[in-house]
Amino acid sequence: MAEGSKDQGGTGTPDSEEDSPNMIVYRKIEDIVMRIQDEKAGGVAIRTVKSFLSKIPSVVSGADIVQWLMKNLTIEDPAEAIHLGSLIAAHGYIFPISDHVLTLKDDGTLYRFQSPYFWPSNCWEPENTDYAIYLCKRTMQNKARLELADYEAENLARLQRAFARKWEFIFMQAEAQVKIDRKKDKAERKILDSQERAFWDVHRPVPGCVNTTEMDIRKCRREKNPHRVKKSVYGVPDDGQSQPSPVHISSQPARKPTKEDVKKEITFLNIQLDRHCMKVSKVADSLMSYTEQFMEYDPFVSAMEPSNPWISDDISFWDLETSRDPSQQRVKKWGFSLEEALKDPVGRDQFLKFLESEFSSENLRFWLAVQDLKRRPFREVPSRAQEIWQEFLAEGAPSSINLDSHSYERTSQNLKDPGRYSYEDAQEHIFKLMKSDSYARFLRSNIYQDLLLARKKPADTEQGRRTSLEKFTRSVGKSLTGKRLTGLMQSS
Repeated sequence: MAEGSKDQGGTGTPDSEEDSPNMIVYRKIEDIVMRIQDEKAGGVAIRTVKSFLSKIPSVVSGADIVQWLMKNLTIEDPAEAIHLGSLIAAHGYIFPISDHVLTLKDDGTLYRFQSPYFWPSNCWEPENTDYAIYLCKRTMQNKARLELADYEAENLARLQRAFARKWEFIFMQAEAQVKIDRKKDKAERKILDSQERAFWDVHRPVPGCVNTTEMDIRKCRREKNPHRVKKSVYGVPDDGQSQPSPVHISSQPARKPTKEDVKKEITFLNIQLDRHCMKVSKVADSLMSYTEQFMEYDPFVSAMEPSNPWISDDISFWDLETSRDPSQQRVKKWGFSLEEALKDPVGRDQFLKFLESEFSSENLRFWLAVQDLKRRPFREVPSRAQEIWQEFLAEGAPSSINLDSHSYERTSQNLKDPGRYSYEDAQEHIFKLMKSDSYARFLRSNIYQDLLLARKKPADTEQGRRTSLEKFTRSVGKSLTGKRLTGLMQSS
């Protein structure tokens, strides 16, 4: 019972949405707008105006609206009627069809009424993702009336930078909406486009115009009710805007963050900034190219030679893989990456041989020593770590390696309490050096190229010999046949 009464007390709010000051104003404006549109009760006539080679549907003139306001609201001063009409337009209930500035003019300027769906009383709070979808959709429609204004083009560029990671999703949403809009009637589509444009003129106004939705009473009231869910125009929530459920919120008051908490948050945010992010399309392309590259090395996808050991008892394939005389397929695999070359014992030896010819073999020997350190028994790790330091990093080391200051300091700090991964930073730095410099030259060297050309499959060589013999036989046969025919013609 206590819990039930608590729930009821939590859901019932004395300050209801309908009693808010803004809602009272909206209801009054909407009552005036509905009376203006009611032609049977003396409202303004909504008509279709013929223009040059086109028709403009469902419009009224600004002068008609001003006259109606003066007549039906007992306003004597035209300036007061224009001011009231401009307030109605500023909230998006009426809008000019050819201007982004939402004001009412007492002339022949054509205006259109906003759809009730876009009225402010629906508590719209559109996100930047919604605005990005709208602007992206405008760029897809090749029409002069939908061309972006300068400030809209700037906003689009800014949003594209802000939402770079999810821009493909935004583009797909806009593209889907354009396809739906194209199925609608031309006149209906023209009206809907103008109403949507007017909605964004209210929520993302022209620079210099008053934003009637910026800091009003609704937003002040929402601070008292933080669990209220925001409404999205296109159903696309903005990142990080969703609020947690009140059920899962602790009843304890929030603790004031300390200096250590702020430092931890700054460190975390700096780490997030340094993260390398990629688009899903680029990741998919990389995965596809990787799959295509290694397809011929997968025994379940491609036929293995001489036989597939996974489905037969023949282990010849394993013998060839461990042989010191590598096949052309193995040598070709070394060219995929430095990792693949170092995985193969023969490839590792050939790469070391190449580095020795360039007098830089200490880099690979250091990398191999660190790899060996990671596999050593724990009792041997401290002594082996000191041996590696004396050989490669100490002053006057016989095989000194080129290490940057940051990695050197980190490694020397780690060796105060040596472990298997004390040389992790130094090993990574040396690997990057070999990958960016020595490995590329190795692939172009005569050592690798000679192996790649020499390790041709015996079957291919035999087939090439047979093909050559067949060509020679055919050419000889043709020449003999030609000689016989010439002899027969001469004898006849």
